[in-house]
Amino acid sequence: MSLSSYEVDLFESSRGRLEAIAYRLLGSAGDAEDAVQDTFLRWHAADRSQIETPVAWLTKVLTNLCLNQLTSARARRETYVGQWLPEPVLAGDPMLGPADTFEQRESVSIAILTLMERLSPNERVVYVLREAFGYTHREIAEMLDLTEANCQQIYRRARLHVGAGRARTEIDTAAAARIVEQFLAAALSGDTEPLIRLLADDAVTVPDGGGRIAARRTPVHGAVAIARYVRGLFRPNDHKRAFVGVAPVFYATVVNGAPSVLIEVRDQVFGVFSLDVTPDGISAIHVQVNPDKLRHITRQWAATGPHAPLAVEW
Repeated sequence: MSLSSYEVDLFESSRGRLEAIAYRLLGSAGDAEDAVQDTFLRWHAADRSQIETPVAWLTKVLTNLCLNQLTSARARRETYVGQWLPEPVLAGDPMLGPADTFEQRESVSIAILTLMERLSPNERVVYVLREAFGYTHREIAEMLDLTEANCQQIYRRARLHVGAGRARTEIDTAAAARIVEQFLAAALSGDTEPLIRLLADDAVTVPDGGGRIAARRTPVHGAVAIARYVRGLFRPNDHKRAFVGVAPVFYATVVNGAPSVLIEVRDQVFGVFSLDVTPDGISAIHVQVNPDKLRHITRQWAATGPHAPLAVEW
């Protein structure tokens, strides 16, 4: 049955919200887009005359598609090369979804998306729908074919797992830009002392190369060790110049709500350093260099340009 213009418009008006839900559930912009497209195909194939509440129907279909992906993703994570990090998304991207409350903004941070990997698929769905989108336990229970009491129990358990790792502080745009400028200047200085001063004593750095780009496969802990590691990454040498081919361009931006350094090479995003900032300094640096996870942000970066670089030197 072909779709009427009203039915197409109805779906398109829901697309942004569906993508935002899927991104939080899957941690991947590409997988989120695929899940929404699969939802559209099911909407097209359905007997829509029997659907009383289209928005609820679409959300349920999407949620169950994501549940299936989460189940298979848990097995894939076991063979993933190195550390797994979610796909970064630029500030202003509709895929980040609602950002009216601290909880909504926090739920899409790199740190929380990574922590949500600890959750079971059901825990992740319940947590996201309740915490970020304000669905009632009754509505979530109906989507997942659970009892309301079971849904509440799952939510409490999920909050306990995720809450144990929280350590974020919100900062304004101007402060974020200053932090990135200071971090990049320190990283390019070739000296570890400026970096150490910016880092919390118990900071951690998590790189994700996914086996596609050479990257450390375990986290780096402690300010001194991280300063040495970052200095090594930003220090140029003949091998790096030969691999990259041209001088990289460094920018300050905001990714998933956090101040970030974005590195561009030949109009492609080559890496993203996302900084978690606390009153004690930078508490975490999430380094995404897996090219498979930089396709979406490369498109968004090009669409929102031109951008003023912080540095063009190496």
